[in-house]
Amino acid sequence: MNDFVIRKGIEADLEQVLNLVKELAAYEKAPDEVEVTIKEMQNWGFGKDKLFEFFVAEHKHTIVGIALYYYKYSTWKGKCLFLEDIIITETYRRFGLGSKLFNEVAIVAKQQQVRRMEWQVLDWNKPAIDFYKKYNAHLDAEWLNGKLTYQQLQFY
Repeated sequence: MNDFVIRKGIEADLEQVLNLVKELAAYEKAPDEVEVTIKEMQNWGFGKDKLFEFFVAEHKHTIVGIALYYYKYSTWKGKCLFLEDIIITETYRRFGLGSKLFNEVAIVAKQQQVRRMEWQVLDWNKPAIDFYKKYNAHLDAEWLNGKLTYQQLQFY
């Protein structure tokens, strides 16, 4: 585990990030659904219209995992953080990288004093569902929407 580094993502990471996004799309049986380009990711992640941020899990200078998130607004709660995806390339699963990435995003959520951290998980993705249950997350039906409340985030 000492060979892994968790850090904020930088623009130079985007090609490897997009490859992980495509790997996730294939896993979710939707390989043709990825439309985003590197140029768009550069603009939306690092340009004046910045929409998202991310952490990477790196092993020997290769990105093997990401956690991508952005902010949203709830009319009932106010500022919220949405965890769009945690992706770990298949050969690096079960090393605890998902937990490390999740924790980094939760720490950001706490620092930003968001009222809620949210994500979605497909109802057939049992490994991901089991992962989020470790955090006592609230999971709904069909598209399972997970949340950590403001109070839960205080433990990070």
